[in-house]
Amino acid sequence: MAANLTGLDAKIYYNANTYASPTWTEIANVKDVTLSLEATDIAVANRSASGWTEHIQGLKDGEVSFSVDWDTAAAGFSSIKDAFFNSTDLEMLVLDGPQTASGKQGLRATMQVLSFTRNEPLEDVLTVDVTVKPTPNSDANPEWYTS
Repeated sequence: MAANLTGLDAKIYYNANTYASPTWTEIANVKDVTLSLEATDIAVANRSASGWTEHIQGLKDGEVSFSVDWDTAAAGFSSIKDAFFNSTDLEMLVLDGPQTASGKQGLRATMQVLSFTRNEPLEDVLTVDVTVKPTPNSDANPEWYTS
């Protein structure tokens, strides 16, 4: 029987070093992370399918969206903010547990920060809703990572 994991168990990191020699730094003040992976649908229609349209998987796409507390002194927050405003890449790792634990899985990809939306609720802390998506990297393509 598989272990029951919660969102609290999951971790999101950014790489503070090179791709070949990563230094994974946790972004600890995140909440409500969503990792969306999907592929395009390619319809295959020919006479051999007896009148049916069949489907094959096309290109994959990924998106990570999350909320992070507004904390300009936090290194993770600053890395995300700087990547957005400077249009720079940010390598990220989105795992179902600590990167140091064996067998944890998730997406490793170089990302671009495409959305950085500040929320100012009257009776809650300031947060930023962030959306990142994979971007070209000459070192490696996005990959399913296992620690």
